[in-house]
Amino acid sequence: MPEQRLSVVVTRRLPEAVETRMSELFDVALRPDDRPMERDALIAAVRNADVLVPTITDQIDAGLLAQAGERLKLIANFGAGVDNIDVQTARQRGILVSNTPGVLTDDTADMTMALILAVRRRIPEGLSIMQRGDWEGWSPTGMLGRRVGGQRLGVLGMGRIGQAVARRAAAFGMQVHYHNRRRLRPETEAELQATYWESLDQMVARVDILSINCPHTPSTFHLMNARRLKLMKPDAVIVNTSRGEVIDENALTRMLRAGEIAGAGLDVFEHGAEANPRLRELPNVVLLPHMGSATLEGRIEMGEKVIINIKTFDDGHRPPDLVVPAML
Repeated sequence: MPEQRLSVVVTRRLPEAVETRMSELFDVALRPDDRPMERDALIAAVRNADVLVPTITDQIDAGLLAQAGERLKLIANFGAGVDNIDVQTARQRGILVSNTPGVLTDDTADMTMALILAVRRRIPEGLSIMQRGDWEGWSPTGMLGRRVGGQRLGVLGMGRIGQAVARRAAAFGMQVHYHNRRRLRPETEAELQATYWESLDQMVARVDILSINCPHTPSTFHLMNARRLKLMKPDAVIVNTSRGEVIDENALTRMLRAGEIAGAGLDVFEHGAEANPRLRELPNVVLLPHMGSATLEGRIEMGEKVIINIKTFDDGHRPPDLVVPAML
């Protein structure tokens, strides 16, 4: 008799190459469209599948996990962040959780630099003028932005992505400063030409550009709250390609509208896809639809990591990207 294959449910459309390989290896249920899975469909999936492959748009909470069947043994998240999954409850129920770390580092760091340049050099404003046909010709004082070379960049969260941002910033001639839960090794600091600040408040008050690169955890929720945002210089800008919940979005909006912060580049928002509508009215704000990691190469590499995690589990071994609650 042929060996029974793992039952795998994927909650969103993935790149064709990834779906094809999954279909070759597993008994996989793929999505016919790219809409998020409804709650009822998620419940059916956790009741009947051996493996669930969710994305950040799926809330795998304690209530959902309580309805999981005996077959569900692995949640192979398509993404590095796992704040959409109650990892503690999953492990208590004997369900392993894996993710895809390290794959999207360069893509996200590239987008961080793109946002810094877009905000400081007013690229979207210039694009809008050209698209409207309103450009009346060059002027010595027209569309003046600010140069990035020589500016102080503060990196909040010096993990893989934060370090990749620091390397790119140094190439642009920026002075790199950082705050992290743990200080980097001296040799890493030297390689990055980065200055460590134990006090986030002191760093925030001194940088020209602040890049948010830390994950969303209970300790980082609204880490950039109203009080801390007020410490920023009026001509400073803030860029976020990490998690929207790290910034108090309402406080940031008020300060941007009042001119207390010079600008912002946001790829993520506190309430998912629901960006504060008042942000869209501001010419000094660049908003992107969570596309920091959106490259075809990156998505395929994410899928390959998911497949490796599932296949390793299927072979009776520990998935290489296993997430444990102590890591969160």
